[in-house]
Amino acid sequence: MDPVATAFYAQHFKIAFLEKKGTEFQDWVARLGSHALGADFEIVRPYGKQGDWKCDGRQLSTGVIFQCYGPETPTDKKTIAKIDADFVGALAKWPDFIKRWVFVHNIPGGQPPAVIAHLDTLRKAHPDVSFDIWAESKLFGWHNMLEDAHALLMYGAVPTQQIASGLELQDLQPVIDVLERREPDPNDPVPAPPSAKKLEKNALSTEADELLRLGRRKVRLVETYFKKAGPVELGEKIAEAFRDHYVKLRAMELEPDQIFSYLQKFAGVTGAPKRQVAAMAVMAYFFDRCDIFEDPDAEAPST
Repeated sequence: MDPVATAFYAQHFKIAFLEKKGTEFQDWVARLGSHALGADFEIVRPYGKQGDWKCDGRQLSTGVIFQCYGPETPTDKKTIAKIDADFVGALAKWPDFIKRWVFVHNIPGGQPPAVIAHLDTLRKAHPDVSFDIWAESKLFGWHNMLEDAHALLMYGAVPTQQIASGLELQDLQPVIDVLERREPDPNDPVPAPPSAKKLEKNALSTEADELLRLGRRKVRLVETYFKKAGPVELGEKIAEAFRDHYVKLRAMELEPDQIFSYLQKFAGVTGAPKRQVAAMAVMAYFFDRCDIFEDPDAEAPST
C-alpha cells in the first residue's frame, strides 16, 4: 500500500475509535472484524424482540464472542452492570459455542481497578471460559490486517503521493474556510517556530510523521495563500484556533496520537483525497509555527 495512504488510513482508524459511541461503536467494530477476518468473523445483528443474543460478533475458529461498549459517560457501576448482563446473556444463548468472551471498549486510558477485579471474579466463577478486554491496540491489529479494498470500504478514499503532487493553491480555500473560527486575542503573542525534534519530544507515531512530511511538501502553498488572501490577521486567527483546540485536548489527558487525530479532524482532514492533502498542508504549517504540541526548546517553568 502507498505509505501516504497507509498513514491516512491509520489516522482515520484512530479518529473513528475515539469518536464512535453506543451502537455506532458496536457496528464499527463488527465491520472492522468482518473486513479483517473475512468468513471467520460473523456479525450478529439485533432482530426484533430477541435482540442480538448479547453478541456483536463472533469468530468461528476460536469460539470467541465479542461484546462492544462505547459509553458517552462511563462509570464503574455502569461498566460492571454491562459486563454482567452481556456475559450472562451470551452464556445462556451460546452455551455450545463460547470458549472465550471479549469485552471491547473505547474508553481512553483503560478500565479502572474495580472493573478489572470484577473480571477476575468472573474468571474464577467460569473457569471454562477465557475473558479478555480489548481496546485500541487490539483493534488496530485488525486494522493492520485490512487489504486495500477493505480499507477503502471501511474509511473511503484517501490521498496518495500522486494526488499530493497535483495539489493546487485553490484546493486550500475550503480548508481555510473551515479553520477560520473567530477573532484573535491581541494579547496572545505569536509563538516561535518549534525545533526539528518536536516529533520526538511529543512521542508522535511514524504515521503522524508521515502525514506531516506530506503536508510540509505543500507548506509554501499555505504561505502563498496567506500572503495573497488578506487580511494579515487571517493566519493568526487560525493559529489561535489551533492553539485553543490543542489546549482543550491536552486537558483531556489523551495520548499524543489521539490529540493529533482530533487536530486532523479540526483541520478538515475529511472528504475527498485532495481536500485531505490540503488540510494536512495547513496542519503542517501551524505545527511548525504555533504552539500545538510541546516545543522541546522551551524551558520548564521555575518553581
